[in-house]
Amino acid sequence: MAVREILTYQMVRPRSKDKDTGKVTEGLLERKTIPVPQLKEGEVLVKIAGCGVCHTDLGYFYEGVPTVSKPPLTLGHEISGVVIDGDKKWLNKEVIIPAVMPCNKCPICKSGRGNRCLAQKMPGNSLDIYGGFSSHIVVPSEDLCEVKNRGKTPLSHLAVVADAVTTPYQAAKRADLKEGDRVIVIGLGGVGSYMAQIAKALGAGVVVGVERKEERLNKALQYGVDFGIYSQDKDIKAIRDEFRNICKQKDLPHNWGWKIFECSGTKIGQEIALDLLSFVGKLIIIGFTMEKVEYSISRLMAFDAEMIGTWGCLPKYYPEALKLVLESKVQIEPFVETRPMSRIVETFEEAHSGRLTKRIVLEPDF
Repeated sequence: MAVREILTYQMVRPRSKDKDTGKVTEGLLERKTIPVPQLKEGEVLVKIAGCGVCHTDLGYFYEGVPTVSKPPLTLGHEISGVVIDGDKKWLNKEVIIPAVMPCNKCPICKSGRGNRCLAQKMPGNSLDIYGGFSSHIVVPSEDLCEVKNRGKTPLSHLAVVADAVTTPYQAAKRADLKEGDRVIVIGLGGVGSYMAQIAKALGAGVVVGVERKEERLNKALQYGVDFGIYSQDKDIKAIRDEFRNICKQKDLPHNWGWKIFECSGTKIGQEIALDLLSFVGKLIIIGFTMEKVEYSISRLMAFDAEMIGTWGCLPKYYPEALKLVLESKVQIEPFVETRPMSRIVETFEEAHSGRLTKRIVLEPDF
């Protein structure tokens, strides 16, 4: 029987704070039923296996980060599933849905930068009301990534490839990461843990990780990070001195040529990254925060350094990133925990309060 309804958890309203009174209105997620729309040419209906809870979702729900499509809408952009209707060449195939799907027609797309296409479709943001915290989703089929030979890896776990793995892969491409490069990863959470692994998988000679949660740091030291700096309750000078001591002990230069990936999405993380940026270095900003930092951009001139932003991932890179996972060059299992989607409210609260140590993937249990 054809699926006629989508069961979903919609963000009816995000958290907000009145500028004048200071009154806080808490965000609201509600279970809803919406009809499956008439599929257009080139569209598919995907039965969702899992959807990861990302820092970006929390930004939309708690921190006032605006979405393109206004509430009510369903959040969630880190999705894996099975195609059950639509474009016949995709029927019954297991897929990962790119977190950002470019139009593939505009000048930005034609320049090779389609990951930042201004007309892109992003589930849980600009794909009308549709997102991954649902039973099903309608998406364009053009840029789907087929999952083949996944072995014993559950399809739901591969949802993290849609963002947490591919976003750092795109960042590595933007940084022109090469074999033997020296890398610093700041923030070893849901994206940073994979950034470190991808850097090593692509040939980085040394990876230094900076993290304020001891459990995360210790785990990352088993997966990609060579040397760790525990940053909790330390000022920037102390972190800089510890980094320089590591370099001195390992006969590494501390003041040139490092590629720094800022993954924490925090003000202090960005301040640490800027402090460590030095001669002919590169700083790649992956994490997002609404807070501002102060920096003398003339230092970029003096250092002949680069500061680069990166957004999402080009769909063409998804098969390459997925291959690293399926070949166990990037490990996802130690960093993933699955929960029923009906626990979305408590999961959001735990994630926002910083109590989680793994990436949560919500599996539909409607």
